[in-house]
Amino acid sequence: MTGNDRKGIILQDRDRHLLRELAVMRVIDREQAKVVAGFGSTTRANARLLALTNAGFLRRYFLGTVGGARKSLYLMSEKAAELVGVPYRGPRRVSSQILAADFFAMHQMEINDVYCSVKYRPAADGRARLTRWESFYEPIAPGAALIPDGYAEIATRERIIAAFLEVDRGNESRSVWRRKVDAYLAYALSGNFPQRFGQERFRVMVVANSESRVASLRRTTARVTERIFWFAARHALRQDGFWAAIWQRPTGDAREGFFE
Repeated sequence: MTGNDRKGIILQDRDRHLLRELAVMRVIDREQAKVVAGFGSTTRANARLLALTNAGFLRRYFLGTVGGARKSLYLMSEKAAELVGVPYRGPRRVSSQILAADFFAMHQMEINDVYCSVKYRPAADGRARLTRWESFYEPIAPGAALIPDGYAEIATRERIIAAFLEVDRGNESRSVWRRKVDAYLAYALSGNFPQRFGQERFRVMVVANSESRVASLRRTTARVTERIFWFAARHALRQDGFWAAIWQRPTGDAREGFFE
């Protein structure tokens, strides 16, 4: 397919796939683009992202980093959303803008890391695959002050595992986390989950920014429940993968794999 734009770019299947994934991921950097689009080298990724930006399918802005370096971040354009048939929802940023910090983008890219780990780094034995992913822009039920960071359904040979995702950056107080735990438990008991998602039960996978933060969240959660919550540190997820024995429940010292 040829994009009729000022640069005369010819869109490839890989480009359209990247744009559709960007509708889910909302904002990406080059490394996430490499995973999603399967770029074999940094040079090829940089060249293609620049071409898509110049053609108006991507919007690029910059995040300042320590030492004065700039990190390029990419958003879907309205033109691209129309092309691939998805709502145009991305965060509004000015093209070529340089921001000292962007907490939304930092949080979203950490969510994206989990998404990429589940979808593009499957279990080695092929025993699981992502069959559904949902992002949320409003509370999951009327009257519920709960907006998860994501929802996944993962099909194994025996069953479908439904899981909400919470990516914790360590900036919420224990009282805020306690209210979130209460909200998930209330949702589990409300009967709304099977009605909306078609599954009987769910778990909540919590990825925190350090082992000490994991310990703090586990202690707070254990005062309320020993069920449904699974915790892991971000560095363990990146090092060992989503499926590995990195997960802990609210109580106990055992580390479990996702399938246990």
